[in-house]
Amino acid sequence: MKKTSDDVYRRIRSGILSGHFAAGSFVPEDEFATYCGTSRTPVREAISRLVSEMLLQRSGTRRVFVPQWSDNQIEELFILRAGLEQHCAQRAARLITADQIAALQLHCDFIDGAISASDGPDIPAFVEGNRRFHSGILEAADSEPLDKLMRIVVSQVIIHRTAERYSLGDMEQSQTDHRDLIAAFSVKDSDWAGTIARNHILRAAHAYRVQALRKVRDCAEGAD
Repeated sequence: MKKTSDDVYRRIRSGILSGHFAAGSFVPEDEFATYCGTSRTPVREAISRLVSEMLLQRSGTRRVFVPQWSDNQIEELFILRAGLEQHCAQRAARLITADQIAALQLHCDFIDGAISASDGPDIPAFVEGNRRFHSGILEAADSEPLDKLMRIVVSQVIIHRTAERYSLGDMEQSQTDHRDLIAAFSVKDSDWAGTIARNHILRAAHAYRVQALRKVRDCAEGAD
């Protein structure tokens, strides 16, 4: 049975997020096909989706590569996302249903499980739970233009790399923000929800900057 384009998309996406396909590397279609154990046709469809999400890019000669963001580009993405998440939360607060709030609570429970895993925090599960939670808010906002913009701006690679170095305190603060968002949605307070969502992303931006500075410092110490 041939793998569907959705299967291939998920497989390649996971390979990018895990670092199997390194940032800055060019990846031929054949390499993706071999990695997924499939033909090139579903690979081409998957690549198109991943390019639209900025997880892959094409060079001027149409070669496919994994983007490597500069610090300035990452800072800009965080700023853009903070504004979009604020608007998304404000809109969701006005439109969200009881069933959608219940789904967000389940996503939070899933994240709690990832944080408290017996062998230490389960980062891939934490990232997946985070994706589900924010996707649920986007669904509640019910806006096609917003959906398209969010898919462009939200770089899952950046989210994943930020979460990889989250401290336990960072993860718990993220969950506090999620629970506060649910509380704001429950009383349909759009201003409160928007403020929480914006600060939530700005905190993530701060964590990423701290990580980047730590990496520079560690590299400098290693060179001594």
